[in-house]
Amino acid sequence: GSLDVSEIRINHITDILDPIWAEKVETASRLRGRIEAVLNWAKVRGHRDGENPAAWRGNLSMVYSPKSAIRKVQHHPALPYVDIADFVSHLRDRDSVSAKALEFLILSAGRTGETIGATYTEINRDTALWTIPASRMKSGVQHVVPLSKRALQIIEEMDRQGSSPFVFPGANPQLSMSNMAFLQLLKRMGRPDITVHGFRSSFRDWAADLTEYSNQVIEKALAHTVGGVEAAYRRGDLLEKRRRLMDDWADYVDGEGSVIQLRKVS
Repeated sequence: GSLDVSEIRINHITDILDPIWAEKVETASRLRGRIEAVLNWAKVRGHRDGENPAAWRGNLSMVYSPKSAIRKVQHHPALPYVDIADFVSHLRDRDSVSAKALEFLILSAGRTGETIGATYTEINRDTALWTIPASRMKSGVQHVVPLSKRALQIIEEMDRQGSSPFVFPGANPQLSMSNMAFLQLLKRMGRPDITVHGFRSSFRDWAADLTEYSNQVIEKALAHTVGGVEAAYRRGDLLEKRRRLMDDWADYVDGEGSVIQLRKVS
């Protein structure tokens, strides 16, 4: 406001950061950095003296937890797996690209970026495999996803709707769907309490609680990277076991797994 830059003290900085540091730590951290840069410029130009009240090390680091520590306790709100079948049933009542894309994401246990960027060239319908190139993966490693019958059915439904290189196109068929489409869909469904990324947790919890697939198979299905000895053990794709896992998940999502028998997996 009207406060001269030479008069800015640490209490002015904390008044700004206190309300948002815990809830919006990324925004707060960036804001602190920009204030620090402005005040550094002001000092160099002779408009103020002394230490920078927005500096982190040895200053605000004594007041706030680092953003890495705050991030560790944040979780993506997930839908309990017992509610998945009912949720997907309502999802199927909606004839929209975003609804079909979200169902496909749930069935494949994928991420938003991987799903909305999917192209028909990545899908092999004969082998029922979706090969996501390394350039589109968070891990930077190619990932192969076995597709259930329902997932393939969604591909076919989308293919019949028009010509686009993307399975889930946006308003412009030459562009993929917006990454905000899922958020808007969940709001329209009255479910702002859950996140799209949380469906991966739903899948993980279901697989751990109601099946006897090994941790290696489940983690591979989620495209998680693990170092050390386990990484060497997991070099194989475990493709056939993952195919059975994804088929079982599709059955559960379809409501056929309301009563589950633990499957023995060799």
